[in-house]
Amino acid sequence: MIEAAGLALLRRVDPERAHGLALSALNAGLGPRGGPVTSPRLRTDLAGLDLPNPVGLAAGFDKNAEALAPLARCAFGFLEVGAATPRPQPGNPRPRLFRLTEDAAAINRFGFNNDGMEAIAARLANRPKGAIVGLNLGANKDSADRAEDFARVLTACGGHIDFATVNVSSPNTERLRDLQGADALAALLAGVVTARDALPRRIPIFLKIAPDLTETDLADVARAARGIDAIIATNTTLDRTDLASSQRDQAGGLSGQPLFVKSTRTLARLSTLTDLPLVGVGGVATAQQAYAKIRAGATAVQLYTALVYGGISLPGKIARGLDALLARDGFDTVAQAVGTDRERWL
Repeated sequence: MIEAAGLALLRRVDPERAHGLALSALNAGLGPRGGPVTSPRLRTDLAGLDLPNPVGLAAGFDKNAEALAPLARCAFGFLEVGAATPRPQPGNPRPRLFRLTEDAAAINRFGFNNDGMEAIAARLANRPKGAIVGLNLGANKDSADRAEDFARVLTACGGHIDFATVNVSSPNTERLRDLQGADALAALLAGVVTARDALPRRIPIFLKIAPDLTETDLADVARAARGIDAIIATNTTLDRTDLASSQRDQAGGLSGQPLFVKSTRTLARLSTLTDLPLVGVGGVATAQQAYAKIRAGATAVQLYTALVYGGISLPGKIARGLDALLARDGFDTVAQAVGTDRERWL
């Protein structure tokens, strides 16, 4: 009841201000007090990471790694913070975040607003013990060499994280998605892998892709990604099909429920093109949707927009519900369920 009342109040506030208030509330101790939900069924190996459960927090919720300790108590199996860029940047002008309540969705055009890699690295250095924490790598809007920016952020922060995600799929930094092209992506990933190999310990490198790629684009991505460890499918979409909200024509990336089918189809198609583990993102708001992503080919899932509508108790509900669904269908582990219903989405 307290959470429902808090969500109702936050929805009466400007969305970006509400987001900041939610982070402040977590840091004030108003979130869950437990830790990751886990069971033998839920334990998951993701590119060598031993996850207590496969339900993760997507990048963007905690851009600046300011709420790691309370988020680590919120039942998630893993956390991803950022995106971080080499230099601090303010992002795009406000307003830049819009609720689409009728669609259980959001549109954002933040533009990689963040405190920069040095401030974020300092916070990551004090991360809670035992939590699995990754960082989304970004590039400065005015950078002369955006590909180099990803490697620079990894060099600065890599000693304090468990995985890093190359984000070339945000629609809110002009021409960033051009880096998803075959040659540009291969060169960028090679530079990031070189930076990773110079770190004190080896961490897996993930790649986050857009849901708006063609079949040819997906094949190019699968080839370019052979030297990394996993792919996150997908980021936000530019598609505006069948939306009811008056905010539907705002510029930016659309996330939430309208993305579920599109992102899951992309995930399933990608799973036929690569043997890399996949992380399913886009429209995950229930245990059933998390389970559908896994059966379409995902090893793990992430959520963000669903927290706006379901609150911070949601990851625990999804993890427990997923455990029950796996048991119902006779799966002893998440891994046994991965890809078992892929054909439905192809």
